[in-house]
Amino acid sequence: MNNSSVSEEHALSRAGEDYLEAIYRISIESAASDGTVRSVDVADHLGVSKASVNKALSTLKESGMVAQTRYGRVSLTEEGRHYAALVWRAHRALRTFLEKDLGVEAETADMEACLMEHALSASTMERLIAYLEKQGIVVPE
Repeated sequence: MNNSSVSEEHALSRAGEDYLEAIYRISIESAASDGTVRSVDVADHLGVSKASVNKALSTLKESGMVAQTRYGRVSLTEEGRHYAALVWRAHRALRTFLEKDLGVEAETADMEACLMEHALSASTMERLIAYLEKQGIVVPE
């Protein structure tokens, strides 16, 4: 399977999921109470150009995952927030598994979790989370 392709269970490409996850993470970590983020913050977070962010935002808007005000601030739709939360939870579960169970260094675990989160099915993720919970490790929703 090509990393940039869309699998049967993933509605977005890997890149689309990365942008959505970045918007979600910035919005929950931000002091802005309205849940909106600036596209420049997404570009900084992912280390990409603002033009790349704008192109991705167009695709995410067409998919109904994000909305953008006329002043450029971006927010997740209800569907986008739900999807992004699942991707972020998968990332955290995989990172935790790699670090705690396999002894992978934190930075490597984070990078590899980012790669893996796009390829695993929802069923496999549920099993991984259940496994972690049996180990006493909770991965919050």
